[in-house]
Formats: sequence, structure tokens, C-alpha cells
Amino acid sequence: MATQKAIIAVSDAILQVLYNTPRPAELNDHFDLKVLTGDKFKADMTTGLSLFLYRIFPNSSHRTPSGGRGPDGHLKRTKLPVDLHYILTAWAEEASLQHLLIAWAMRALEDTPILPPALLNANHQNVFNPEENVELLLSELSTEDMFRIWETITDSNYQISVPYVARMIFIESNQDAIVAEPVQQRSFIMGEPVDETY
Repeated sequence: MATQKAIIAVSDAILQVLYNTPRPAELNDHFDLKVLTGDKFKADMTTGLSLFLYRIFPNSSHRTPSGGRGPDGHLKRTKLPVDLHYILTAWAEEASLQHLLIAWAMRALEDTPILPPALLNANHQNVFNPEENVELLLSELSTEDMFRIWETITDSNYQISVPYVARMIFIESNQDAIVAEPVQQRSFIMGEPVDETY
């Protein structure tokens, strides 16, 4: 039952995993880790890794999960279950460094397939409840779709990129659910008799 800051928190948590992972000696401390938007894709990155959220889909496993209860005990509207689709891109002038960057990043994310609430709430307090976590998985994206995204968002040459999906983020509603009163009684009204003679 995450708040509306859930998407920001997930993006930051993915980068936090990379910040916290020991780096090979060849990767010095002078490379960037950024979350980018479409209009600032590349953002003067020469060496580093960028995370780009390119699609948000409803989670097909949980279409309308029931809402939680607020501090006043009132039931909230149904939660919004979404999956976040990212592209992780390695930027470097040399192919060997680019390959090392992406391999290191993929290994780091594979070692942390579940983003726990402590990590999700590290930069944004009380976004996720203590029992919540987010699953981060390698995803699939066709070569055609990948190049279409690149052509749409940037005029830069293609850089090696890997798709990821963060699954089952439940965004909580701030509005109370409309709950009808339980049925207390039934009333039956008899109509006038109908003359069926012809």
C-alpha cells in the first residue's frame, strides 16, 4: 500500500542498489548514476549508467486489489497495481568499459531481486509499508521496440541497454471507498389484479 511517491522511490532504490555495490578496480568513482527523462536522455553522460522509465502497465495478476484502511478506520478505494518498465543503459567512450559497466550493473541487480521496504524508503520516508517489497526482474523488449524508443527519445547513437521490470507496486488511494449500508429489510408491494379475460 504505497503512497503516490512509489514510482519515485522505486527508481531511486534501483540506483541505490548500484551505489551500494562494490565496484571493480577498473570502474573508478568518477562515473554517473542517473534517472533520466525522455527529453534529457543522455544528459551529458560520458561514463556511467542511466535508468529510464519508458512504460507503466497495470499488473495483470492483481487487477483490483481491495483498499486498506486509513488512520480513521475507513476503508479506502481499491489500490492501483502497476509494473514499471525500465531501460538500463551503459555509457562509455570505450566498448570494453561499456561492457564492464553493464555486466557489473546486471550482476548487482540480479543479486538484489527483491527491493525491501528499508531500501525503498531510504530516500523517501514512509512511502512503502514495512511488509511491502518490490520484485525487480530482467525483462524482454524486442530489438525493433528498443530501437524505436531510441529513435524517439534521442538523436544519440545507440548504447547497450537492458530492459527491467519492477513488479507489483500497489499505489494506495487517499479517498474513502463508497460503502453502501447493509440491507436491513425487504418490502414487497402487491399490485392491482390484472383482468386476463378477453
